[in-house]
Amino acid sequence: MTEQQTALVIRPRRALVMCSVLAVALLAVFVVVAVLLRSTNTGVVFEASDQIAMIGIGVALSAGTMLFGNARVRADATGIEVRNVLARRVFTWDQVLSISFPDGASWARLELPDDEYFSVMAVQAVDRDRAVAAVRALRKLHRAATEG
Repeated sequence: MTEQQTALVIRPRRALVMCSVLAVALLAVFVVVAVLLRSTNTGVVFEASDQIAMIGIGVALSAGTMLFGNARVRADATGIEVRNVLARRVFTWDQVLSISFPDGASWARLELPDDEYFSVMAVQAVDRDRAVAAVRALRKLHRAATEG
């Protein structure tokens, strides 16, 4: 993808909100547990390092949760870049047969040759009208690139 071309950028909205809320809740729970760890009388001696470890676990789980809201699609006339939770792939439009959103699917997908596909987690069913608009915009770019 070149930066000079105008790119269509799509990100999930509801997933980002839910991931943010869950990440904050996880971190809050682990901080509260860490604070209460030394004040409870369980017969076990908890040190400051145990409290720090609990907060560290909360931070790690919160960061992992935020990865699910990190999905993004960037598309232009030359191709499409899809970033999911951990994977990032770039396809030229001639590598993509179509963009589909199967019934009951959670997110859209790129149909590839040999009955393969690549999930597009940035276009999620829970985003409803935004997802429909995103698929239409991606199909329009695909059609313009493959017909022209």
